Amino acid sequence: MTTEWDAEAERAAGVEVKPVAGHIGAEITGVDLADDLDDAVVAAIRAAVLRWKVVFFRGQRLDHARHVAFARRFGEPVVLGKRGSASPPDFPEVETTADRLELGGRFGMEHEEWLQRRRHTLLRGWHCDHGARIDPPAATILRAETVPPYGGDTTWSNLAAAYAGLSAPVREFVATLRAEHRLGVGYQPRPGDDAYLRHLLDHQVASVHPLVRVHPETGERVLYVNGYYVEQIVDVSRPESRALLEMLLEQAVRPEYTVRFRWEPGSVAFWDNRATIHLAPGDNAHLGLPRIMHRVMLTGDVPVGVDGRPSQPVVGTEPGRW
Repeated sequence: MTTEWDAEAERAAGVEVKPVAGHIGAEITGVDLADDLDDAVVAAIRAAVLRWKVVFFRGQRLDHARHVAFARRFGEPVVLGKRGSASPPDFPEVETTADRLELGGRFGMEHEEWLQRRRHTLLRGWHCDHGARIDPPAATILRAETVPPYGGDTTWSNLAAAYAGLSAPVREFVATLRAEHRLGVGYQPRPGDDAYLRHLLDHQVASVHPLVRVHPETGERVLYVNGYYVEQIVDVSRPESRALLEMLLEQAVRPEYTVRFRWEPGSVAFWDNRATIHLAPGDNAHLGLPRIMHRVMLTGDVPVGVDGRPSQPVVGTEPGRW
């Protein structure tokens, strides 16, 4: 249910926000993202993202320039230092996700094998974008250019709802903990020489983040875990960490905290990367059908825990430096 303020903002902007699941996700209609949006529309979209964590638009006609212009109304787009060859050279803020298909080939294995080695458990693929950085992006805006006729859905989970759903003693306990997030966690090396493993070792990125983050805009407490980057809860033993993380990850992705989106050409998803994790599809690679997506990320801040302490960089990352 939207708040009274949200409803007033929607009426003023002439847009409609229709929730699509109980805890997360809403579809926004009545807006053309390619237009020069007035401040009331921007405020209504921002309020919806903060309330519903991910919002969806359909039938949009964004090109790269309009995609970047829309993103700028909500923050400063990230400019990645390195992208794959599928990304548009004239728009450094835009990353084309078809680049990911190059990863396996670059390191001597097919993409499917690379995925299997990176996502070898049910929870491993869940992630926020660039979670090993000291300042992960605040938000991501992803648009679909080409999608398969079936398969290829994306799923998101609301980490604020997941935290609130824990019992009170567990909420109090986990709010005192911190965890190391590291690029390449859980990768299962190939026998013998492994070029991707060498790449990971040469390009380490790691930070220690609070296990419960305070959202900088809403003040919500967020269960800041994911299966893709979290290495170890610090100051506890390995067995204790493993058991705690399994419990918390299972809590984070309980079906009632999630929403699944069926992409169409021209669809746009805009999510709060500080309060969600998402799961890229795993049901379309064998179809051999194209799926071309473009994303723009917004620069984020350093997470802060319930105790007021910020995250700490470990290796390969510093605020604002991409």
